Amino acid sequence: MASRADVTNKYAKAYAKASKTDKGLMLDEVVSVTGWSRDNARRRLVAAATTPPGAGHAVARSVRKPRAPKFSYDARKVLQRVWAASGGQCGKYLVVSMRAHLDALERHGELVEGVDRYSAAVRAELLKISAASIDRYLAPIRAKDAVGGISTTKPSPLLRSSITIRRAGDEVEDEPGFFEGDTVAHCGPTLKGEFARTVNLTDVHTGWVFTRTIRNNAHTHILTALQAAVNEIPCAVTGLDFDNGSEFLNKPVITWAGDLGIYFTRSRPYKKNDQATIESKNNHLVRKYAFYYRYDTPEERAVLARLWPLVNDRLNYLTPTKKPVGYGTDRNGRRTRLYDKPRTPFDRLLAAGVLAPAQEAELTAYRDILNPADLARRIGDLQDRLVLLAKDKTEQLYLASFPSALPDVRRGIRVQAS
Repeated sequence: MASRADVTNKYAKAYAKASKTDKGLMLDEVVSVTGWSRDNARRRLVAAATTPPGAGHAVARSVRKPRAPKFSYDARKVLQRVWAASGGQCGKYLVVSMRAHLDALERHGELVEGVDRYSAAVRAELLKISAASIDRYLAPIRAKDAVGGISTTKPSPLLRSSITIRRAGDEVEDEPGFFEGDTVAHCGPTLKGEFARTVNLTDVHTGWVFTRTIRNNAHTHILTALQAAVNEIPCAVTGLDFDNGSEFLNKPVITWAGDLGIYFTRSRPYKKNDQATIESKNNHLVRKYAFYYRYDTPEERAVLARLWPLVNDRLNYLTPTKKPVGYGTDRNGRRTRLYDKPRTPFDRLLAAGVLAPAQEAELTAYRDILNPADLARRIGDLQDRLVLLAKDKTEQLYLASFPSALPDVRRGIRVQAS
């Protein structure tokens, strides 16, 4: 590479001042010595003539000037507020829900003309911004929780042969009502003792979510959460698909589903792709909002019980999602996944046409009274409470899981009784 850089430096200044014919001759010489293509040699000679010489391939690399901001400083600051109120949506989703969030924030007095840098011009800028620009401007303020969790799913040996297996890629009914379900353990770094679990359900067709925290995974608590889901979900629950955990594959739960006429299926053991929809929700719903701390007290469960209705409202009414609709090929002939345009679960539910007119009007009115900024504040307050209750306890359990570097010197030593 150093030799090629020397050749580039040797011809760069002369190439910039030479005639067209002489440039062609110089390109021939550079190509014969370096083995580059003529386009590559031409590009490197031009770059080397405009940049100071350096070591290695830096000789032929032009210094890229930083891109001038396309949107105003006020628009970028207001974008951060809208992003925070949306719950940290990515650019592809926030660009779709931008108008709805701006309308809601204006309607509830969170964004006022002439206050805190907001104006009609800023609104027009935010409505024109692209998904890539949103991600680029928000990159410095994004944060990531690096703590991990523990899986508690164990295949149940009971009743498995009598339950239909659903595999990844199997088609489901093209209407709302078929839900994938799972439980998330709030155990922290250890599985010892009793700890809370969160039952998480997601509609495969619309993306509608339901979340409820229970004391443990006993079938009594599981049935309570499932019955609450059937009562609160606006459409009829026609099918449930779970993993092979014994908290779901037991006679009380299966009998309950059969009495309600709910179709019951299970995934293949150790095949998480069979439940890709709910597995993704376990991450960016339960873990994102409830973290990886250990919750094992009634007070902590009470905070989670107040948190999940707020989170569900944000995800169901205000957060767009996209769905895979098939496969296609890119320009190189490789197989690629195709997705539809992002829409909120509520919009998908309305488009499905399964709700009565009165129910549609009631849910639409409920969506219109939701204040994204107020939801963000209330969710943040509850999350702060969870951190206060469980952070220190979880960290102590994590430190206790490491073996001590020093031996127990008192073990095996007899002490004379006094």
